[in-house]
Amino acid sequence: MRDALFARIEEKTDDLVDLTRKLIQIPTINPPGEDYVGCAQYIGERLRGRGFDIAYVRGEGTPGDSDRFPRMNVVARREGAGPGSCVHFNGHIDVVEVGHGWTVDPFAGVVKDGKVFGRGACDMKGGIAASIVAVEALMEIRPDFPGAIEISGTVDEESGGYGGVAYLAKEGYFSKPRVDHVIIPEPLNVDRVCLGHRGVWWAEIETHGRIAHGSMPFLGDSAIRHMAAVMERFEHDLYPHLATKRTDMPVVPEGARQSTMNINSIHGGLSEDFDGLPSAVVADSCRLVVDRRYLIEETYEEVRDEVVDLLEKLKHNRQDFRYDLKELWSVPPTMTDKAAAVVRAVAGEIEAVLGRPAEYVISPGTYDQKHVARIGHLKDCIAYGPGILDLAHQPDEYVGIDDLVASTKVMAASAWALLTGEVA
Repeated sequence: MRDALFARIEEKTDDLVDLTRKLIQIPTINPPGEDYVGCAQYIGERLRGRGFDIAYVRGEGTPGDSDRFPRMNVVARREGAGPGSCVHFNGHIDVVEVGHGWTVDPFAGVVKDGKVFGRGACDMKGGIAASIVAVEALMEIRPDFPGAIEISGTVDEESGGYGGVAYLAKEGYFSKPRVDHVIIPEPLNVDRVCLGHRGVWWAEIETHGRIAHGSMPFLGDSAIRHMAAVMERFEHDLYPHLATKRTDMPVVPEGARQSTMNINSIHGGLSEDFDGLPSAVVADSCRLVVDRRYLIEETYEEVRDEVVDLLEKLKHNRQDFRYDLKELWSVPPTMTDKAAAVVRAVAGEIEAVLGRPAEYVISPGTYDQKHVARIGHLKDCIAYGPGILDLAHQPDEYVGIDDLVASTKVMAASAWALLTGEVA
């Protein structure tokens, strides 16, 4: 079975590369959410031709959804010949902006040096193509497969996934008894099983002052100086404290195996779009956004309280210090058990295909597994796919053709093991 399946996938290499190129050539840039409908329909019509039932599901009312930029998802399902598990491959169709520094057309799907180049090549249109070809090859070799196979192309992963997997999860698309196992072909390297991700807490801190003439700042109160005091406490108190927090989660890269916090943005005084000679005023407001990534050993309350306690001490010790804290977003860490069927199936096939044991990793940032676990309450979910993690969102992003083929073999054989329950 495995030998015949792998041989069929090798025969389909040109089709795999062509599908990857065609998906890249649909510029699904998010924001604003361009060409979601066209990409969803392209995937849907291909799979309809392979006998799948197709549903187009719009994430109505979700962030960014509009008649001009509808949050359109596609879900394809093919019932097998008898009872068995349902295996679902989920890939996000949106890509980030192009940016500068490209040496090839980012939406041409250029093939050279054994690689397919383009925005989204590794993150994650190569992964979508690999999952589609994996399933097609499996059905050609074993048209009598048991259970059910699903493939979805979903939107907005790059901006939180709320119009995509989160919306579908609320509608029951990622819960038992409909689905048993989920594989998300994110680009975390072809020999890795990604078990989950760190947690995230985003918040906006605003410090308040009093406006006055800039030539007489002593008559006002600078919110920017108050924010400078916050940042000084970050540098001397919070950052050293975070550096002491280490995890047993196998997070990659190594630097992410501790708690981290990024200052995402800071705005104070005149707006950034002002062009001209500034007016002479003391800033009465300054806003700072923090992006805190935390570990499975920490709690949301602990993460939040570390910042609140720091601000409260400043309020007590610094004259006229006033602040507001607005929580923007929070997602807890998630980590699938290594004993889960989907983990064992994919890890076993990585070793069979590549001839070396799989590496187990945790992503430093979140991806759509958070919605499958938190909203769908489905724990048998991992990320596995082609592509090198470090190339995501970079200029001249690419996916290696050898990696595409290898990951397609892993996904196809893993699906068979899960459908039949023949997981070692």
